Amino acid sequence: MPFALGLHVVIAIFFASHVLRTGQDKYWLMLLFAFPGLGSLVYALVIWLPEFRRSHSGQMVVRGATKLLDPSKELRAAQEQLDIAATADSRLRLAEALLEYGRPSEAVVQYQAALVGVHAGDPGIRVRLAHALVDAGHPQAAREDLEKLIVDHPGFKSPEGHLVYARALAALDERAKAREEFEVLVGYYAGLEARARYAEALLAWGDGPRLRDLLAEGEKIARRMPAAARDINREWLDRIKVVEKQAGAGHIA
Repeated sequence: MPFALGLHVVIAIFFASHVLRTGQDKYWLMLLFAFPGLGSLVYALVIWLPEFRRSHSGQMVVRGATKLLDPSKELRAAQEQLDIAATADSRLRLAEALLEYGRPSEAVVQYQAALVGVHAGDPGIRVRLAHALVDAGHPQAAREDLEKLIVDHPGFKSPEGHLVYARALAALDERAKAREEFEVLVGYYAGLEARARYAEALLAWGDGPRLRDLLAEGEKIARRMPAAARDINREWLDRIKVVEKQAGAGHIA
């Protein structure tokens, strides 16, 4: 019983700090400490949980939990929406779901079909199409589409497009150009995907010295990341660890 009461107080303190940090009405403080258990439950349902779900990290958690419990739920919902109305927006939703579900060739078809009407020539969709093309094993088509995109929209900037372009060059074994693009990317790209992709390319090229430096830099960045950022970058952290193991096993010079 004392333990349970202590836990209620700890939870109430956590929510009280949220009240003060976010500028909520002060009557919540009275409710939290007058009724630690019930007050915390009410505050969580009314204030904290809705706010958390709207936050980026909250959305990541919700999507992650949904994928864990029902990995194909979004794919099914997107397909149902397309069956009801074959609009460009429904095709885009399905394309995103297919790409995330590991079916890039099918995603390519949907992205191409979405480039009509008001979306015709849309640079954002063309970047996602190039992404799907690289994942589907068509790096030359992705490269040509991205180079044409730059001609059509010279002022357009896209970190994702830049990364897809570097990946396409690496897949085409244009090492000097790919290296040049990746070196720029790791200097500004948010998150660890660019570093993970570059590390994998360096491992394949057998470039031990640059790979070791890149891995050391990535380790420093990862240590400074808050927990939420590490969760968001979990896939790339795991892939970097795989590269580290392979490099340590003598797969590079």
